[in-house]
Amino acid sequence: MDSFEPDGNGAAQDSLPPPPPVPPNVVPIKAESEPAKNKVARVPMARRGLGSKGQKIPILTNHFQVNVGNVNGHFFHYSVSLSYEDGRPVDGKGVGRKVIDRVHETYSSELAGKDFAYDGEKSLFTVGPLPSNKLEFTVVLEDVTSNRNNGNVSPEGHDSPNEHDRKRLRRPYQSKAFRVEISFAAKIPMQAIQNALRGQESENSQEALRVLDIILRQHAAKQGCLLVRQSFFHNDPNNFADIGGGVLGCRGFHSSFRSSQGGLSLNIDVSTTMIIRPGPVVDFLLANQNARDPDSIDWTKAKRVLKNLRIKVSPSNQEYKITGLSDQFCEDQMFSLKQKSAKSENGEAEILEVTVYDYFVNHRNIQLRYSARMPCINVGKPKRPTYIPMELCSLVSLQRYTKALSTFQRASLVEKSRQKPQERMNVLSNALRKSNYGAEPMLRSCGVSISSNFTQVEGRVLPAPRLKVGNGEDFFPRNGRWNFNNKKLVEPTKIARWVVVNFSARCDVKSLVRDLIRCGEMKGLHIDPPFDVFEERNQNRRSPPVVRVEKMCEEMQSKLPGAPHFVLCLLPDRKNSDLYGPWKRKYLAEFGVVTQCMAPTRVNDQYLTNLLLKINAKLGGLNSMLAIEQTPSIPVVSKVPTIILGMDVSHGSPGQSDVPSIAAVVSSRQWPLISRYRASVRTQSPKVEMIDSLFKRVSDTEDEGIIRELLLDFYTSSGKRKPDQIIIFRDGVSESQFNQVLNIELDQIIEACKFLDEAWNPKFVVIVAQKNHHTKFFQQGSPDNVPPGTVIDNKVCHPRNNDFYLCAHAGMIGTTRPTHYHVLLDQIGFSADDLQELVHCLSYVYQRSTTAISVVAPICYAHLAASQLGTFMKFEDASETSSSHGGVTAPGAVPVPQLPKLDQKVCNSMFFC
Repeated sequence: MDSFEPDGNGAAQDSLPPPPPVPPNVVPIKAESEPAKNKVARVPMARRGLGSKGQKIPILTNHFQVNVGNVNGHFFHYSVSLSYEDGRPVDGKGVGRKVIDRVHETYSSELAGKDFAYDGEKSLFTVGPLPSNKLEFTVVLEDVTSNRNNGNVSPEGHDSPNEHDRKRLRRPYQSKAFRVEISFAAKIPMQAIQNALRGQESENSQEALRVLDIILRQHAAKQGCLLVRQSFFHNDPNNFADIGGGVLGCRGFHSSFRSSQGGLSLNIDVSTTMIIRPGPVVDFLLANQNARDPDSIDWTKAKRVLKNLRIKVSPSNQEYKITGLSDQFCEDQMFSLKQKSAKSENGEAEILEVTVYDYFVNHRNIQLRYSARMPCINVGKPKRPTYIPMELCSLVSLQRYTKALSTFQRASLVEKSRQKPQERMNVLSNALRKSNYGAEPMLRSCGVSISSNFTQVEGRVLPAPRLKVGNGEDFFPRNGRWNFNNKKLVEPTKIARWVVVNFSARCDVKSLVRDLIRCGEMKGLHIDPPFDVFEERNQNRRSPPVVRVEKMCEEMQSKLPGAPHFVLCLLPDRKNSDLYGPWKRKYLAEFGVVTQCMAPTRVNDQYLTNLLLKINAKLGGLNSMLAIEQTPSIPVVSKVPTIILGMDVSHGSPGQSDVPSIAAVVSSRQWPLISRYRASVRTQSPKVEMIDSLFKRVSDTEDEGIIRELLLDFYTSSGKRKPDQIIIFRDGVSESQFNQVLNIELDQIIEACKFLDEAWNPKFVVIVAQKNHHTKFFQQGSPDNVPPGTVIDNKVCHPRNNDFYLCAHAGMIGTTRPTHYHVLLDQIGFSADDLQELVHCLSYVYQRSTTAISVVAPICYAHLAASQLGTFMKFEDASETSSSHGGVTAPGAVPVPQLPKLDQKVCNSMFFC
């Protein structure tokens, strides 16, 4: 035998002798090689105290106080299984609710008159038990389309190509019998809600709150809303805003129950989703492809975007799902029509081959104005198509659009969905009134009553930290902002040996360079005249982006004596130039040269100053810094070597199932500074949120993970000191993933530390920052947003865990979105004030702007690094190729392409600025 597999096939095992008997009185020795698996899992820490610094300010929040009267009751959880009469399970969304509604109407007495909370899938809840632990019912439904404001649906389908097909088509919509099994699964005491409010969270309390949330969802479903998790969208054209490309922004509401220090509250907020523009299919396609007329529609693209959408067909008003398009145009597409009247000799109905167009116009007398030269819409099965001319089809309302938005669509959506604080408060008050939760029977049987007033909390406004600029000058930012008028940068670099590259942007390069040098001098940044200006040759303009970049590099190499220190690159498009990725990849990964890209439209002194802030930071300078960094007197951080990490994973848009996710970790360097950072970025499997390359052991002495790289840089840049304290800011994880951050990611980081030095035990702080939550704050009686520096750690925060909200930035447009910081672990022992102060200060060290930003700088830098290196991977427009309607690959199924390594001349720089 060459190899022996211990759990291989039985034959190999049989040929081995039995093991020797164990002598008596032997105490087995514990094997050391396996790490102890039964170590205690970390859980998020409890709050140690509240902060007190800052000026107190009364604040209103969009949480509404909830009372639960029925504390001694129980929710009963039942599992639901639906099948057709012949035992096939029911798939297809939207049918479940109709079936359960019918059960509720038909069998009320057998169900002891109980109301249901049904999640639309497999779970059903009641207050108190049903008469029996297992119930079976049969119900009949006439017309099974999913009900989202269908209007009057006629069951008579006179719209399909032939009699035979029509019968087949109508079969799913005619009366159908369903078998429903309801069986007991669990009992949830309502007392669990009270326990959670006292800080004792449990499976039960989370389940009980989930039941309350399901009741809200069901309430909205009964009103014909589109449901997206805990958000509800009514079919009301007043809530739609066209954002281009056949897509509408649809305004709705988020509402969910939250346990907080102040008791149970209902959190209601304005929410926006994207939907497909309802109405004629052709109009949608013209808008979606920005086509002038139907002749210029790309039908392959159209087929992708239409698949699985629901349409109504005139004149029958019947609803179908699109399964595809016909291969030929309507006037050419043939099918076999059975002739009822004409019988052949053997008594069979005669078959007539006709075109779809001919059938509708001549056999059905339906006038078709423009469908002849277009494909038909197919609503049949793959083997048995059913064709309908395009102009008889209209898209149903409230169908989500889940592909990536273009830059213009995104800008339009933001502009059309933002609301001033006062307007948002009015909208929310009206929403709560209109929702009429007081009349919801399930909520009433739980004894739930909801206040109609915004909860009042006490906020504190932290003073802005003092900043240092050039010439030893320092100042206090006002209202979260400052500027460099008549000020010099605190650590300006010098720009020498540099060149300008122009990729056919219309621009007077001479005067641009002159203005840049002048602005630099004013800020204390000396800029030599450029060595040369390279203009793209006309014949290269039409080439693909990668070729254009290659040609430009070849020309530069032939004319320059050596590599430049810096390149200013002028791009022709203002946003998302396809030259950007290949250009950055070439210079950062191959040449190790820092570059700055710009689109020279509307250039003025303010624009150039902002550009110089980015260039100075990339080349190793600093624009401004905290005064407490220079002295150094940052509480806790200045006392012993401390590294600050910012971690983030960015994913492709929901429609892109095959784009690798990109994990970025940035780390502070040159302790005691907290304004300088470097980044390490890796790809990982699509849609995986936990970072998997923090520690990557490849041999007994080698670790290729992210953390080792960052720790070694900290050591060399901080005077050969190891960090005794590691403060981690993690972005983009939900509460359900906190334990993974604490137990999986943190373990990897600790392993990376131990791998460097077994005897080294740094202390950790782990803080998660969340921006996509629905808590908003308002100033009482003021049209303005809350002032920058507003911190809130009471009333609406978690009943047990250590969390706080901070609005560090000045909200200039719309309503400020506070950042929700969760302190999961603190081995250092920060006071609440010191930690909140540190987080506030880290919002003032962002080198790209002269404002406080809404989330700590290390997290922003991690975003920037991830998105910049994301452009390296030449993903062809994946939002087009992967269909968003289903067809998502399982996470982790594809081999992930690796990112190229950055050249060592730039890998420690702030190239992402």
